Amino acid sequence: MFAPTRTERLLIRPFELNDLAEYHARRNDPEVARYQDWELPYPMERAEKVVSAQAAMDGPENDEWWMAVVCDPDTGEAFGDVGTKLSWKGRSAEVGYTFAKEHWGKGYAAEALEALVQYLFEELDVTRVSGMLHPDNPASAMVLERTGLLFEGETKSSFWVGDEVSDDWIYGMTRPDWETWRDRPRHPPDSVHLVEVTTENVATISGLTTHRTQEEFVAPMLQSFADALFPEVVDGAPVVPWMRAVVADDVIVGFVMLALSTEHHPEPFLWRLLIDRLHQRRGIGARILELLEAECLAMGDESLLTSWGEGKGSPRAFYLAHGFVPTGRVVDDETEGRKRLAAPVDGDST
Repeated sequence: MFAPTRTERLLIRPFELNDLAEYHARRNDPEVARYQDWELPYPMERAEKVVSAQAAMDGPENDEWWMAVVCDPDTGEAFGDVGTKLSWKGRSAEVGYTFAKEHWGKGYAAEALEALVQYLFEELDVTRVSGMLHPDNPASAMVLERTGLLFEGETKSSFWVGDEVSDDWIYGMTRPDWETWRDRPRHPPDSVHLVEVTTENVATISGLTTHRTQEEFVAPMLQSFADALFPEVVDGAPVVPWMRAVVADDVIVGFVMLALSTEHHPEPFLWRLLIDRLHQRRGIGARILELLEAECLAMGDESLLTSWGEGKGSPRAFYLAHGFVPTGRVVDDETEGRKRLAAPVDGDST
């Protein structure tokens, strides 16, 4: 039995027969259906059959999709639905979600899915939760990532909708994975500082990872170490890497690397900035920039360059919010930005 569940902003409740019109409209929106597993038009007869079946279910059942409506707890307006299909006699669960496009970008899907995943682990005692999606749908992948699911792989030409085939991304989470994600620190750290990369901490640093969708914008640690070992030649001379691990409250949580200013490269370049997936959204990135600016000033630099890729999930907004201004140059398909550095005046804190 699934009881209506409240989250911070949402009510998640079982389907009712009067949900038919909104359900049918969501399924017939071409943008909503673009990466889903149904063809358009979505017939009313099919919607009636689905809603009737869902309204008759008390909760998740083995080998059957069960869905719940996600709505505004005050007005009752339906935003979308989340669902799950149990398998292996209820030991494993696949999850899915569909939201009306006017409610995209508000974090509703991740908030609702987080509640569903908690219900699956705590109330139904499943051992694993998984989700699958089209590789061209990063917004959906981000929903799974913000719920703690891990990217597990990509299957080629494995998913058919009518006569169209696509690859499939697979995300998953075991109970230990979920417990680690649930118990991760979420508060701003009391202290953040940079330490040298050494033989004692390199294994920990090597294990730092971002979310899968962030790999388009943030190089994995193996690539960063390879670039530092074999630095590229720019303007006739190899760049000089400067690497540091980021420590927050005595835990290594990230990695940064500068290309130092030299006689051939008049400005330092922020080459890498990676924060582990378990420590994002804690305000650590801004603290790192403050520390880097202080380091650059101490080395006699007056500005700092960086670059970022554009697109869904780009760090562009982060850099613009912290004083980087596009230079007008595009380098290796990335937007270049510069921040002018100023030494703190008396009374300022860094």
